[in-house]
Amino acid sequence: MLKLGLPLTLLSFLLDQATKWWILNHVMDPPQVIPVTGFFNLVLGFNTGVSFGLFGEAPAWLLMAFTLAMVAGLLVWMTRTDSRLTAIALGLVVGGALGNLLDRLRHGAVTDFLDFYVGAYHWPAFNFADVAIVSGVGLLLIESVLAREETKAATDA
Repeated sequence: MLKLGLPLTLLSFLLDQATKWWILNHVMDPPQVIPVTGFFNLVLGFNTGVSFGLFGEAPAWLLMAFTLAMVAGLLVWMTRTDSRLTAIALGLVVGGALGNLLDRLRHGAVTDFLDFYVGAYHWPAFNFADVAIVSGVGLLLIESVLAREETKAATDA
């Protein structure tokens, strides 16, 4: 299923990098908070950790090595799957992971700029690579639930 997964990897990677380039070079010069709606701002943040800043104190090389190992494993999975949904999901996760990896290599941290909030509560800022990763993981979870229901229905019949 590489023919399905790899184009999504490339698409999610390019979308992520293009939006970060636009934010860094055209929107956040100088860095600022730009209100877009009553629940969404454009901001500029740099995350040295992973999701929600976890492992922010870990050495950058360790996070990059982990990312490369994860990407390699997901690419192997992508070559072996017969499921279109799995290939789509893995393509999104790999593209997002590579987008954030390139940020770490270039800037020493991941560029975040999407800030959603309700009142005074702000969700941690994120980027399109994060959206791709979360979407891909969500699709894998949905497929897992659907596969279990199909297996249960087959054994009950």
